[in-house]
Amino acid sequence: MEYKPTILSGGESRSDDQIMAAHERRHVRRVSGPGLPGSDGQGEPLVIMELLQRLRVKDVMRDHDIISVVRTDTMHFAQNLMKRNHISGVPVVEGKRLFGIVSINDIIMALEGGWIGDPCQKHMATNLVVLEEDMPLAFALKYFENYIFGRFPVLNKERDLVGIVSQRDVTRVLMRELTNELARLEGGAPTPSAAGEQPKSEGALPYYSMRQFVIVRNDLQNAGKAANEIKKMLGEAGVEKKIIRRIAVAAYELEINICIHSLGGSITFILDGHKATVIAKDKGPGIKDVEWALRDGTSTANDWIRSMGFGAGMGLSNSKRVADFFDIKSTVPTGTTVLCEFNLPEKA
Repeated sequence: MEYKPTILSGGESRSDDQIMAAHERRHVRRVSGPGLPGSDGQGEPLVIMELLQRLRVKDVMRDHDIISVVRTDTMHFAQNLMKRNHISGVPVVEGKRLFGIVSINDIIMALEGGWIGDPCQKHMATNLVVLEEDMPLAFALKYFENYIFGRFPVLNKERDLVGIVSQRDVTRVLMRELTNELARLEGGAPTPSAAGEQPKSEGALPYYSMRQFVIVRNDLQNAGKAANEIKKMLGEAGVEKKIIRRIAVAAYELEINICIHSLGGSITFILDGHKATVIAKDKGPGIKDVEWALRDGTSTANDWIRSMGFGAGMGLSNSKRVADFFDIKSTVPTGTTVLCEFNLPEKA
């Protein structure tokens, strides 16, 4: 049997038959993805957005003691395994290759149909919704919002199963990271993150530095990396944490916009002694009505992006909200250029 996991679109079935699911869905509505409203740089939303940008699926998933079955195991064996471990589904795995999912619904149907003794490969679900380990955590949260599933299998670049992530895993790590951040802010000392970020030393701002990042259309695996690099540059330059948050949020929002709304483009970051500048430039298709696009909730996302739970229409408005100066120019079908500037306080 060929391994062909299918990413279900928003209009397709979303029952337990496709993937393991919890009986109760635990919403994390206050911690949304790219559409989360921004603030003036001091409120909790920017702290959460920063975490969602920095953390990846691999930072929250469980990558050890994954409970699974093989294709030749019986449905009855899978039933007992789920019962002993108090879980609602198991992946069907051989080596590290994911072949399917047996859910609690599959077990119920097997009991009712009299095929509880059949091998799992005859009745497992093969239309799967999966996450990739390098996806930003913001993307994973959108999957939880868009589907009724309690957990997702996680694959690496080689399409091997490397972990399982549940809503409980996400909540646990986010709470820990928020607690660390609160302790750091109250104590005035940097705290290393779970994702391996090292505390940066305070130093003098460089006179001038510039970096440019190429953003590829629909390259969701690398989405957010430019914003993370910009954040590192700012940390190494000794910029205040609250200003770094604002800049990182704007860079992330603009990067995501280029990735999912345009034909590709670039993010240019310029840092000097007085201000930080983020310039996002894409190759089209452009925005017909810029004033409309700047309103909260307006979006030009296509059906595929919307089916994944993105395109909430907050990217441009969030960027404008956190910047000291904001400018946008767009021509159909040439493309759009967005400029965000952030004032940096004078240093003694």
